Amino acid sequence: MSSKQKEFSSLLELTRAIPDEQAAIDHFTAIRWKDGAFCPYCGSTRVYHFSNKRTHKCGDCRQRFSIKVGTIFEDSKLPLRTWMLAVWFITSHKKGIASTQLAKDLDVTQKTAWFMMHRLRHAARTRSFNRPLGGEVEMDETFIGGKAKNRHKDKRGNSGTTGGDGKAIVAGAIERKGRVAARVVENVRADTLTTFALETISPNVDLVSTDKWVGYKHISKHFPHVAVDHADGEYVRGRAHTNTIEGYWSQLKRQIFGIHHWVSGKHLSRYVDESTWRFNRRDIEEAPRFNAILAESDGRLKYRELVS
Repeated sequence: MSSKQKEFSSLLELTRAIPDEQAAIDHFTAIRWKDGAFCPYCGSTRVYHFSNKRTHKCGDCRQRFSIKVGTIFEDSKLPLRTWMLAVWFITSHKKGIASTQLAKDLDVTQKTAWFMMHRLRHAARTRSFNRPLGGEVEMDETFIGGKAKNRHKDKRGNSGTTGGDGKAIVAGAIERKGRVAARVVENVRADTLTTFALETISPNVDLVSTDKWVGYKHISKHFPHVAVDHADGEYVRGRAHTNTIEGYWSQLKRQIFGIHHWVSGKHLSRYVDESTWRFNRRDIEEAPRFNAILAESDGRLKYRELVS
């Protein structure tokens, strides 16, 4: 670890380790430039540093920049240390934090807090997998949203599925005692679920467990597959069950309904990404998890892009 990266295991220790704005800048710089300084505009490694320790200049394209340029923090008027506190809340709290609560904790407006959280979710967005899921994998789908009968008639929709009319659909696969992959899908037809499985599960998997939903009828063509019949009261057949993925769905829904209360279908995928990011890093210590999202902060998210 760089000498300018700090160790901490609580919010109090974080505030002591990063007591001011320069300490926050130094911490982020040590993470982003762990392999050496580079220009965010042209990628050149000929970077000159000014005496204020906050400004740099590229020796090739001659652009002047701060360490925040090219990241989710670019053009933010908030101090980087304030951002550090927001990073702590989203990485340390098992189910995340609501923008209303973050606004109170950081003394910012709810609109600002909402945009901050979405920038951090942008850093936690689903990217290409380093490796597909293996071992014993469970696969399932869940529906997110209120009951169709409680909605206005023109917003009820029809997913053509198992009681999910008008709801958003999330497909997921999880390794037992391992990682989870989940994303919003348009439907739970066989072609959709099979495509999701092929994109996330290793062909050398030991077992894929599902329920008896007809959408999984092609899974056995690609993987060793056993389905349990929930409609017949069967929940375990040998090694096959879907208890682990159902446990993850419970956690995801507690995050959405218990913390945020309501999430629009437009942004649901961002909340799913946040949940899977945090779940897949549940076994690492606080500081490495905190630093992980800082290390993945490349890429801007503009407000007009978010709300368009």
